[in-house]
Amino acid sequence: MSAVVPTTRRLVVVQLIPALHSGGAERSTLEVARALVAAGHRSIVISKGGRLVAQLEAEGSEHVTLDIGAKSLRTLLCLPALRRRLRELRPDIVHARSRLPAWMGWWALRGMQPRPHFVTTVHGLNTPGRYSSILLRGERVIAVSQTMRDYVLSHYPWLDPARVRVIPRGIDPAAFPYGHRPDDAWQKAFFAEFPQLAGAPLLTLPGRGTRLKGHHEAIELIAELKRRGIEARLLLLGVIEPGREAYVEELRRLIRARGIEAQVVLSPPRNDVRDIYAVSTLVLQLSAKPESFGRTVVEALSLCRPVLGYAHGGVGELLAELYPAGRVPPGDREKLVERAAELLRVAPPIPMLQRYRLSDMQQAVLALYNEVVA
Repeated sequence: MSAVVPTTRRLVVVQLIPALHSGGAERSTLEVARALVAAGHRSIVISKGGRLVAQLEAEGSEHVTLDIGAKSLRTLLCLPALRRRLRELRPDIVHARSRLPAWMGWWALRGMQPRPHFVTTVHGLNTPGRYSSILLRGERVIAVSQTMRDYVLSHYPWLDPARVRVIPRGIDPAAFPYGHRPDDAWQKAFFAEFPQLAGAPLLTLPGRGTRLKGHHEAIELIAELKRRGIEARLLLLGVIEPGREAYVEELRRLIRARGIEAQVVLSPPRNDVRDIYAVSTLVLQLSAKPESFGRTVVEALSLCRPVLGYAHGGVGELLAELYPAGRVPPGDREKLVERAAELLRVAPPIPMLQRYRLSDMQQAVLALYNEVVA
């Protein structure tokens, strides 16, 4: 579902992001790019590349490959190339979605005439300081939740609140339809691929291969449920990624140490997350640090699947509004096990979502673009 926002002229918008592998910021980049194309604008993304580039280009956007997000001094060598490409593209708006690409964009735009408008999105609750402050230098600063807005305004007193706009991420209800159940063919293929996930309630924790996503917590949860005689299975969805091999092996060692090899599966990112959520008894959100939003919470609840998560940050904000039964105090493993056992026995009903639609997010971002160029 793409938003179409009328404007008086065709815009050229460049989005800057480190790479296009997976993650909430990456998905938002594609969603805004899709809306720009649908509205007749020119959409370009500059990044190192990744598995989502093919989709980006198939949906009508352009991609420029530059490694502008690697945390290395070598990244500065890309600055002349970035400046050259921006001068060639002559964008109306440069939209930065990560700190180092934002710095690179900020430096590249210096002295450029006419200077494009600079917009930023703060996707994460980054450590306050000069390095993070670049994401607050945009003419408009998009915060992906009220939690995010409160956070930046509390840590950066010089930031004008009028420049900060809350535009929550959204999901397409048609892509995550209420009550969806995958067909028999998909279920047969899925459980043939992962036979150890069959025969017991499935808990799914979606998240890239980083310690912050709570993979250790999920493994310990399954081990404790087993110790209490409660059968369950765990899928760590999206944890296997390039460059994360050492972390994945660390998780496998913990799984072996807890004796739950037969109950846990690790997988790379997949394109059938809707169906995986739909066959899951619980979807987990156990990030160690507060998250700025929590898209997976909205996706799962849109499908009418219960969510169990730590009640802090954007996840806590969403659960408080949409599914209070799934809230657990952050880091409270005992309460996590108890609540999981309760929800596995009987989960409270889930109402159909009325907010957090993808089209709302797309329309709000394009309206903001039109506002800054006006």
